[in-house]
Amino acid sequence: MLKLNINGKIHDVDADADTPLLWVLREWVGLTGTKYGCGIAQCGACTVHIDGVATRSCSLPAGSVGAAKVVTIEGLSPDGLSHPVQVAWAQLDVPQCGYCQSGQIMAAASLLREKPRPTEAEVADAITNICRCGTYQRVKAAIDTAAALSAASPATGKA
Repeated sequence: MLKLNINGKIHDVDADADTPLLWVLREWVGLTGTKYGCGIAQCGACTVHIDGVATRSCSLPAGSVGAAKVVTIEGLSPDGLSHPVQVAWAQLDVPQCGYCQSGQIMAAASLLREKPRPTEAEVADAITNICRCGTYQRVKAAIDTAAALSAASPATGKA
């Protein structure tokens, strides 16, 4: 039995400790916003926050999480819409197919927590998520917009 702190709630999960966190989140806990893309931590569709750090969950054994706080896209903001990154994503109509967007948003939120006004190079270094539709310019623009929104209202950027 694993005990995981996910989105502020403790979940007792009857899963093998070697089960990837992604599958525990999706199949055992029912949080399907985190997506499966590659299974080898390359694409970033499975990005969640572990103690605030963007982490690819598809290759991370759930048993290694311990008492760390896991935040999924469902827990990024109370209403699923009000985090500055989510606001910017909607304002700029970032997604095309949308499959990678939860991972992109989680990576961007983590970056902005660490670097509230990232340079273009810092964004390029931090956001390595793959988007099959190629919305990279809109992702970059949304990160810039979210940084401006967070600067205008710093309390809303906390997750």
